[in-house]
Amino acid sequence: MTVSNAGQTISQVKYVSVSTVRKTGVAVATATWIVPLDGGRLGILTSSASGKAKRLRNNPSVTLQPSDVRGQIKASTTPVTGTAQLVNAGPDFEAITSKVKAKYGLMVPISRLADGLRHLGKGPFPYADTGVVITLPG
Repeated sequence: MTVSNAGQTISQVKYVSVSTVRKTGVAVATATWIVPLDGGRLGILTSSASGKAKRLRNNPSVTLQPSDVRGQIKASTTPVTGTAQLVNAGPDFEAITSKVKAKYGLMVPISRLADGLRHLGKGPFPYADTGVVITLPG
């Protein structure tokens, strides 16, 4: 796995910029939390109604790079590319959910509240109901 500027693997950083690709070929980057999974895979959570999930359903390619909470790429880091698979249940989804809670603690309910407020009055928008399992090459 790639190493960040602090000597950490990408799964150890706090935030990662995840770039997914629109049908037009334009990349869209969003900052998210990331956790390690078995077999060298990585996991993130998203909403099944998010643009990220929609883009991944059309094109499973992702590019990851350590970032800050706003998605600004960390200096002296190298992007890595991988392939994503969406999961809504099962061992991988459970592992991602539990590892996110363990790694990010109190930030999880705070994020859930902020997300609910951001979508207030816009209809249902499920929170973190989809796991993204990312496999990096070799």
